[in-house]
Amino acid sequence: MPHPQRLAASAAALALAVAVLAAGGTAQAAPAAGTAAATCSQAFLPLPDPSCTPGVTNPDVTEDTVDDTICVAGYSKSIRPPTSYTNRLKVKQIGEYGYENTDTADYEEDHHIPLSLGGHPTDPRNLWPQPRYGTGPDDLTAADKDKVEYKLYRAVCNHRVDLRPAQRAIATDWTTALSVLGLD
Repeated sequence: MPHPQRLAASAAALALAVAVLAAGGTAQAAPAAGTAAATCSQAFLPLPDPSCTPGVTNPDVTEDTVDDTICVAGYSKSIRPPTSYTNRLKVKQIGEYGYENTDTADYEEDHHIPLSLGGHPTDPRNLWPQPRYGTGPDDLTAADKDKVEYKLYRAVCNHRVDLRPAQRAIATDWTTALSVLGLD
């Protein structure tokens, strides 16, 4: 059964996104002291701001190619971008999110749609600085999302769930993705 706090957080994030889009703007967090105004909102945490990080898929990964791509041992490692790219992007995006804590070690440059589910490896719209520390009403961390990603990956590769629904579920709200797909 879905967790009521997670559903409430998801509903609040969706309502904020709809209100922001209806107003024709983007949600903004208060800037950290001494920094420029944030362009991405922390209001969605533990999820990324969907206007900044909507998630982007890799066109080479389709339902027809999963057995030859994501389900092959070492696939994610073979397409993972170098840390020289992701570290530079992480620093930029920490500023865009207006995080007061700017210690890069406290963030994982996370693929919103994971590589193991056919997420785009380098598109900045699929990468964001996900806090390693607890956020949101349930104090969820990047490690919590990693567990969901692995369960979804196993379900796709075992052909229990199709690729596109798994991608949609994790891009919409990773905290409810397993229950939405009947996997919890």
